[in-house]
Amino acid sequence: MKFIFVTGGVMSGIGKGITAASVGRLLKSYGISVTSIKIDPYVNVDAGTMSPYQHGEVWVTEDGGEIDLDLGHYERFLDQSIPKDHNITTGQIYQTVIGKERRGEYLGQTVQIIPHITNEIKRRFKAVAEHTKADVVIIEIGGTVGDIESEPFLEAARQVRGDEGVSNTLFIHVTLVPISKTKEQKTKPSQHSVAKLRELGIQPDVIVPRCSEVLMPDARSKIALFCNVPEEGVISGYDVDLIYRIPLIYHEEGLGDFIAKRLGLKVKKREMGEWKKIVEQFEKTDKEVTVAMAGKYVEMEDSYLSLNEALRHAGAHFGARVNIKFVGTEAFEENPEEVGSLDEVDGILVPGGFGERGSRGKILTIQYARENDIPYLGLCFGFQLAVVEYARNVAGLEKANSSEIDANTPHPVVDLLPTLRGVKDMGGTMRLGAQPIKIKAGTKAFDIYNHQEVILERHRHRYEVNPRYIPTLKDNGLVFSGAAPDGRVEIIELDEHPFFMATQFHPEFKSRPGKPSPIIRAFVEAAISRRYGAQ
Repeated sequence: MKFIFVTGGVMSGIGKGITAASVGRLLKSYGISVTSIKIDPYVNVDAGTMSPYQHGEVWVTEDGGEIDLDLGHYERFLDQSIPKDHNITTGQIYQTVIGKERRGEYLGQTVQIIPHITNEIKRRFKAVAEHTKADVVIIEIGGTVGDIESEPFLEAARQVRGDEGVSNTLFIHVTLVPISKTKEQKTKPSQHSVAKLRELGIQPDVIVPRCSEVLMPDARSKIALFCNVPEEGVISGYDVDLIYRIPLIYHEEGLGDFIAKRLGLKVKKREMGEWKKIVEQFEKTDKEVTVAMAGKYVEMEDSYLSLNEALRHAGAHFGARVNIKFVGTEAFEENPEEVGSLDEVDGILVPGGFGERGSRGKILTIQYARENDIPYLGLCFGFQLAVVEYARNVAGLEKANSSEIDANTPHPVVDLLPTLRGVKDMGGTMRLGAQPIKIKAGTKAFDIYNHQEVILERHRHRYEVNPRYIPTLKDNGLVFSGAAPDGRVEIIELDEHPFFMATQFHPEFKSRPGKPSPIIRAFVEAAISRRYGAQ
């Protein structure tokens, strides 16, 4: 078993996830099989009950896990699905250990952080290594070195080096190099961060100093000297406009060879050509379009991280830059005439979300897109509200609504999943993960998905279209082009519209650079057609 641990110092959000994902992509391009684990030190069992304002979007795995957004980076960079047991939280560890203690499995021992908590952490590391058979397991330890929450995980990582040997473990530490007013790259924060890590018994093998500019030779030498790493182990983590360039930068700096030599890995190839082509798609754009994202959490762009990336994947496919205009729909509720400002955009997207706030503004947004032939894509909540809007303004169902928004609506065209009635627990109780969808032949969806009769897409929702209203909506022209095997509605579309589609599922979770989601790609293509005419 070979493990790479990625830690971070100085500040949160320093880029550990992108670093871990980029190292994974680099090793995979060298013919080395990899998988990833994300450690989140919070006491929550998973990210499912957390507000996007707290932690950004909630990533959904194929098998229904609700995980920190960094798992999305891993899947996009590695182009492979990562299951939910590759996410470890403090809540999960304590829940398991306390359960064992209650059942008497520790045979009367005093249960302690060391060895019981750290043993459970290590057990999970090794379980992933064993069932994936990967050459290397990359483990990102969330939080910042010095945080009390991270210490049991750092201690477990330290013990892994003793268990598996120095030649089978490698530590990468991501730090910060700020630039002073005199334009000097300051290395002291990195030195202090590494000193703190060494206090915990961990000597990093590689340091990735984050800086707004390329790391200068004297700063590199100083970090190497004072942090006790070779200069080739100091990798410049400078800011870039395109995160997908980072594996190429690491390759140029020799990180792949350094890791392979240090861990005794057999390099089968050093072919970054395929990844270079993907990067070039993003960099060689001759068109641009603007998509309005009308959401609830627009003040924090990470709330829609996967969707932002999926739009960029689709734009790159057509050689177009997709500019995202984040629109807070509550403003339309106060001044409905302001919805007319959306006429200047090339497409409108209403993403997933929960709750009443901003929903009336979203419905006005959807109505404007439908009535003014602006390409529209609704996802999850944006799908449900598209059904509500159509029911009210086309099917004549006055005051139609989702029961999530109005429990007393006379026409609950969107209603709570029957299996969730009476369920009080919020965590892990939604319809989650990949579910099969049957696509109706002869529809736009059927063409978009290349005539596949059944597709698999990921879900995260509690409410869905009420089957009682399907005949009425159909009679009034709404096309139901995709459904689950049990009949629940998954895709809607309109025939007499340039592009008006919505899905109950979240297609953004399966979009990859070089392999954009089919329906998001079709939406961006429609936006390009609106701006430039049919291509």
